[in-house]
Amino acid sequence: MSWTTICSVEALRPESGVCALVDGVQVAVFMTYDGELHALSNFDPYSEAYVLSRGIVGTRKGEPTVASPLHKQVYSLVSGRCLDDETLSVPVYGVRVGNGGLVEVSLEQRVEVGV
Repeated sequence: MSWTTICSVEALRPESGVCALVDGVQVAVFMTYDGELHALSNFDPYSEAYVLSRGIVGTRKGEPTVASPLHKQVYSLVSGRCLDDETLSVPVYGVRVGNGGLVEVSLEQRVEVGV
């Protein structure tokens, strides 16, 4: 299992995201208000643009979400499923805080979402 260090956990702000390039894959890493970390593809399949890290973090029925900054489709930070269009989804990746308080992402722990 391979983990890539992204940044220190102190560099993340609650309710916002950052973009990181992990082995050539753009990953959007988010910290929710309660301090949970989530990582998913930065690619918004609706707008076909790499923008999700710039989205608005929130919740829908208690599920942490991000709304695309372009057309506002809402994606679950847990499953990657689009909550506005069931034909859309984005890959979800493993994320953790490793030694020294560094945020790490693993593309190998990707959660595949059925469409």
